[in-house]
Amino acid sequence: MSTDHLIEIRRDLHRHPEPAWREFYTTCRIVEEIERIGVTDLYVGREAIDTDERLAVPDSSELVSWFAQAREAGAKEDILDRLDGGYTGCVAVLEGGDGPVIGLRVDIDGLLRGESEDEDHVPAREGFRSEHEGAMHACGHDAHATIGLGILEAIKESDFGGTLKVFFQPGEEMIAGGKAMARSGHLDDVEYLLALHVGLDHPTGEVVAGIDDFLAVSHIHAEFSGQPAHAGAQPDAGENAVQAMAAAIQNLYAIPRHSDGATRVNAGQVGGGTASNIIPESAYIEGEVRGQTTELMEYMRKRADRILEGAAQMHGCEVEIETKGEAPSARSDQQLVDVVESIARTTPGVESVLERDSLGGSEDATYLMQEVQKNGGYASYVGIGTDHPGGHHTATFDVDEESIGIGIEVVSRAIEEIAATRPE
Repeated sequence: MSTDHLIEIRRDLHRHPEPAWREFYTTCRIVEEIERIGVTDLYVGREAIDTDERLAVPDSSELVSWFAQAREAGAKEDILDRLDGGYTGCVAVLEGGDGPVIGLRVDIDGLLRGESEDEDHVPAREGFRSEHEGAMHACGHDAHATIGLGILEAIKESDFGGTLKVFFQPGEEMIAGGKAMARSGHLDDVEYLLALHVGLDHPTGEVVAGIDDFLAVSHIHAEFSGQPAHAGAQPDAGENAVQAMAAAIQNLYAIPRHSDGATRVNAGQVGGGTASNIIPESAYIEGEVRGQTTELMEYMRKRADRILEGAAQMHGCEVEIETKGEAPSARSDQQLVDVVESIARTTPGVESVLERDSLGGSEDATYLMQEVQKNGGYASYVGIGTDHPGGHHTATFDVDEESIGIGIEVVSRAIEEIAATRPE
C-alpha cells in the first residue's frame, strides 16, 4: 500500500470520528479497504462480537442519528445495514497455509471532545479536521486502524505461513468493546496476539516492545433518586438526592489504600437538582475505580458500591448502580517482547527501542490479551512512537504520519518472525 494511500485513509477516518458503538462510517471504510486488499474471510458487526457483552451502549435515538450521519457521509449501504443497532467493528482473517494463528488488535473509535480550529493544528490547516463537532480522533485510533490495514496487506503480499486475524475493535475509549470482542469466539484458536498504540509520549522513531502496568478499571454510573419538596415551606418532607450524592463522593475518596499495590478512585462528573428552592429528587455520579491488578480494582469496586448504597440509605434515597465500562489488568509476555525488540532494532526509521515501559492507565485490549493467555498463548502490547503536538485526549492532538509506515513495518515483520519461529 502506498504511503499516499495510507495517509488518505488515515485522514478520511480523522474527518469522521465516531465514539463507542457509533463507528458506522469507520467500520464501512475499513471493510471497503479489506475487500480491496482481497481478504474475503471477513466478520462484520454482530459476527465480530459477543452481542451480549457490549458495555456503554448509547440509547437508540443517538445510534439512529450517528447511523444517518454515516449514510450521509457516503458509507456503503450494504455494509452499513450490517451495523444497524450499534453493532460495529470487524474481524479480518487471512489464511496463509500451515502455521500458527496470530492475532492483531487495533482500536477504531474516536472521543467525544471538540477539535482545535487553530491554523497551527495540522488537520485544521490541511483540511481534514473533524467534520463532527464535539467528536475527535484525539488518541490516534485513526492511525491504529490505518496501520492495521497496512499490516494486513503487507502480510498478504509476504511469504507468511499461518493464519492472521486482525481485530478492528470498537469502543476502547469507553472501555466498552474489548470484552465483547474477546468473548466473540474468534480468539479461541489464537496462539499469539499483538496489540498496538501510537504515541504515549514516545517520539517518532521510538518503539516499545512491551507495554505493561495496565490499571484494571471499572466505570460506574450511580443514579440517586429521592423525594422533592419545597425547600422553604416543607424541608422535612423531602429526601435530598444531592445530599446522598455528596456523602457518597466524600466517602469514595476515603476508601483505604491497599497494601498489595496502587489503587485509584475518581468522581469525574456529578450533577443533580433543578432549582435552589426545591429539595433535589435526583442526582448522579459518573466515576471510576482502578487497581494495579484486577483483584485490587475489584477491592475498590466492592467498597465503592457499598458506599454508594450506604449514602443513599443514610439520606432516605434509592440508588441504581450501573457498570458503564470495565477492563482487567494484563502484562506483555517476554516471548513476544523479545521478538518485537529484535525486529525493531533492524527496522529502517526506528531510532531507539525500549524493551518495556509502563502505561499508567487502562486499556481494554487487556481482555483480548488475557483471553489468549488463558488459552495457553502469548500476548504483547506494542508502542509505536509518534510526535504529537498536543497530549492524548486534547483538542490539539495529532499524529506524525511518518509513524504509520514504521508501525506497519515493525509489526508485520514481527508477525512474520513469530510465524517462522513459534516462540515459547
